[in-house]
Amino acid sequence: MKRRRILIVLALLMIAGLGAAWGFGSLAGRPYVEAIAPPAPPGRVVRLVAADGVHIEGSFWPGARIDGPAVLLLHGINSSRASFTRHALWLNGLGYAVLAIDFRGHGGSEAVPRTFGLYEARDAAAALDFLRAGNPVRRVGVIGTSLGGAAALLGDRGPLPVQVMVLQAVYPDLRRAISNRIARVAGQPLAWLGEPLLSYQSWPRYGVPPGRIAPIEGLRRFRGPVLIVGGTADSNTTIGDTRAFHEAAPGPKALWLLPGVGHAATGSIFTDDYRRRVGALFAATLGRP
Repeated sequence: MKRRRILIVLALLMIAGLGAAWGFGSLAGRPYVEAIAPPAPPGRVVRLVAADGVHIEGSFWPGARIDGPAVLLLHGINSSRASFTRHALWLNGLGYAVLAIDFRGHGGSEAVPRTFGLYEARDAAAALDFLRAGNPVRRVGVIGTSLGGAAALLGDRGPLPVQVMVLQAVYPDLRRAISNRIARVAGQPLAWLGEPLLSYQSWPRYGVPPGRIAPIEGLRRFRGPVLIVGGTADSNTTIGDTRAFHEAAPGPKALWLLPGVGHAATGSIFTDDYRRRVGALFAATLGRP
């Protein structure tokens, strides 16, 4: 009888643990939308529709030339296109056309659950289609931070077919991203236990294994130049993660590690050195508009 009671208690604890993990996964994917101020002229609000019908909102600044190069700005999780306002104005001031979008479940876009880059890749693809409408050979660069970098790489047909990418604080794969975040809050032993309970929810939620949500695999298929930016104090995407990400890139590449900088600051960096590096990279790969 005692053994039976112990088994019942263990079963109840297991069920409770699974329920808590599912609830936490639902909370992590919960949309958070908010009104975003329209850009100052000549910028304008644009509304796009992703391949699966989700409505996406963005801000677009036309370039110096109607057929000139463009830059697509892809924000991180729990953020919006507003986080890229300084980047957009700077790049547009150089003459580039600039499009910054809100991913699904963010900002002014449709309030649907977030998917850590898997379906956000469809939003990024719709944004690229907008930039190349009427000009399919337009040269386009991407700046993607965290979720945004993942979305640029996780498309159903591979990474976005652009000329160059700047990838900031981008996680290599879903399992590693979840493990790092649990370890930061609760320690490594709980990370070993909790990570599979969260990672493998990708099967019932999205119909794919967690290995499908691996930006590093998309990066291995991208042949264009990349600048990989990481922070040495980033516990979400560690130095080891960033170095592995850099090593996976098959084309021309550069690694920039920011001393003492954490995850959020790596994604939002906008220093003179940043503008010099990114400006030179875009000028070399996209041309000077």
